[in-house]
Amino acid sequence: MARIFDVVEYPSEMTDEIVHRFPEVGVADLRIGSQVIVRESQNVVFFRDGKALDTFGPGRHTIITANIPKVIDFIGKAFNDRTPFTAEVYYVSMREFADRKWGTPQPIIVRNPGMGLGVALLQGFGTYSVQISDPQQFVVQICGAQGIYRMSDIENRLRTMLLSKLQDLLGETAGKNSVVELIALTDEIGAGVRAKTQDDFKAIGMTLKSFYIGNLKPSDKSAEELRAMGMLDMQTYTQLQAADAMRDAAQNPSGGAGLTAGIGAGMGIGNVLSQSLQGMTGAGASGAAQRNAANGNAAGIPDVMTPAEAAAILKVSEEDVLAAITAGDLKARKIGSAFRISKEAVESFLKG
Repeated sequence: MARIFDVVEYPSEMTDEIVHRFPEVGVADLRIGSQVIVRESQNVVFFRDGKALDTFGPGRHTIITANIPKVIDFIGKAFNDRTPFTAEVYYVSMREFADRKWGTPQPIIVRNPGMGLGVALLQGFGTYSVQISDPQQFVVQICGAQGIYRMSDIENRLRTMLLSKLQDLLGETAGKNSVVELIALTDEIGAGVRAKTQDDFKAIGMTLKSFYIGNLKPSDKSAEELRAMGMLDMQTYTQLQAADAMRDAAQNPSGGAGLTAGIGAGMGIGNVLSQSLQGMTGAGASGAAQRNAANGNAAGIPDVMTPAEAAAILKVSEEDVLAAITAGDLKARKIGSAFRISKEAVESFLKG
């Protein structure tokens, strides 16, 4: 038999709880004259048979026909208002849930015309705060019949909503500002995210009180990761991979073999970047190598080559060059996941 509650109260600060049903299991049997105590940072929502009936704000409330008419109308007056009636009582926290963390699990791609690759990857993190604006709406739309609903139960959904609007806003703003200018507009972007998300939060009975961008910066993704994302062609990938190798060599404090390898990589980088710049002006290194090879001019062979450049000189496919390297017929040095071939190795290969 259900217990009849003369006093309904949940004396908790609800620091992480958004909703707490009273009692947690089952339903509450109440009657006219029962006391409902609601703390300053709480609201109470009454449900019966899945329907929201009434909401109480902070204070001590005595259930009478005047202050909870929907319940009284629902049960009727056949028993002179003395019969217990069953209801579900949900305590909803009305406090502001502040200092919640957000971050970009993956970089956000934005346009960056006229600089570098023409696109940029941005990563960011910061904080946000939310508050229940419509207790009845939140319980109906989100909580359902759960006995306890915490912030941790909805945080992933909230962060997804925020990051979706942030990505959308960065895409719009990047069309008018460079990445450098974009990074300086964190306050404006934060305000824009708040404006864009209000309708989404309102639909679930919540309000986004604040959204702060603690840091917004270019991603430190490597050339390999950028290529995996489909953002780089082979030539650009080779250049950035060589730059990665040069950076890693510069960060090597122990010197030795690692430093030597880094210096060798750096020398190769210089040639690769130089050839790339020549290619941008219409005189690419691969084309020059092909013309020199056609003229029998061995002196025109670059000191360091990629497999594609060596293939152009040898007049074979890049796959044939890689096969010769794998078989050990053509000597090459591997930097990261790419090969570099010296002029001497190509000449030695040609001599057999």
